[in-house]
Amino acid sequence: MPLNKLRAIATFTKAVELGSLRRAALAQGVTPQAASQALAQLEQHLGARLLHRTTRHLALTDEGRELLEATQPALAMLERALERVRTSSDDFAGPLRIVGPRYGFVPLVWPVIDEFSRMYPEVQPDVQLDDNIGNWVQDRVDVGFRIGAPPEDGLIARRLFAVQLIICAAPSYLARHGAPRTLDELPAHRCSVFRHPGTGQVLPWFLRADGQVVERHLQAALATNDADLEMEAVLSGQVIGQLPSFAAAALIRARRLVPLLTSHMADHMGVHLYYGSRTAQPKRVRAFIDLAVERLSGQESAVLTARELAAAEADGHQAIRPPR
Repeated sequence: MPLNKLRAIATFTKAVELGSLRRAALAQGVTPQAASQALAQLEQHLGARLLHRTTRHLALTDEGRELLEATQPALAMLERALERVRTSSDDFAGPLRIVGPRYGFVPLVWPVIDEFSRMYPEVQPDVQLDDNIGNWVQDRVDVGFRIGAPPEDGLIARRLFAVQLIICAAPSYLARHGAPRTLDELPAHRCSVFRHPGTGQVLPWFLRADGQVVERHLQAALATNDADLEMEAVLSGQVIGQLPSFAAAALIRARRLVPLLTSHMADHMGVHLYYGSRTAQPKRVRAFIDLAVERLSGQESAVLTARELAAAEADGHQAIRPPR
């Protein structure tokens, strides 16, 4: 059996402190046999006897006294460090590291962070928004949000709501160019495509056809790796774009955008909240997770009902003047 040096030294010092190897075993939650074996292995490893022991008494050898004097301060320091960590995990004060996508996510996540900060002003949120997927361990993340598929194995994920990918145009675009009535008419229109910020890859449009989600690669009138720029291009009437519902829903409800070809809308992706452990969490992390789930699950403001989509599409078509 391999020697656990730290546990063996802790058993040795506890036995000296309590005057009994049996009491040391009880204090450490191990059997007397396990404590005796650990001490014997330590003595064998050092090649020196540390204790003179009988059934009733313990006495330090010279080597044992030397080891005790050398290790007691370090063990006490370690115990204090462990206690500080344990205490801080029960405390709401401290940093809260949050990561999430940059693309259109601020209107969703900021109200949650704002409410949480008012509830727990001693917590310091550290928020990093980036469309690239980072390394959970290296980035020391407490809570993350992700659009698309659930994150990798080893993390706990909860789907908050579906992401609808809606083909949208501004009324001014439709007034000039008309609206596509079928998917086959899309190539004749000015379409925008999104270029992944990390890889530079142009992403296809995801569409539903014959009950399946399919990818459609389009000739781009505009390509960009910035979601805000793409949104501005669509709002200004330059292009048609496929936009996520959490970014487009409010604009559709305000009639600044018109949804198109809604029968082909894909909603296979979702917004997920993820974290690393169900148990080993500081209270501030658990409290933020609970609040985010409560506020964002089934997010109605970020998802349009079938009735809303149909009505908005019909209203948009009625307002179209025939293109010249």
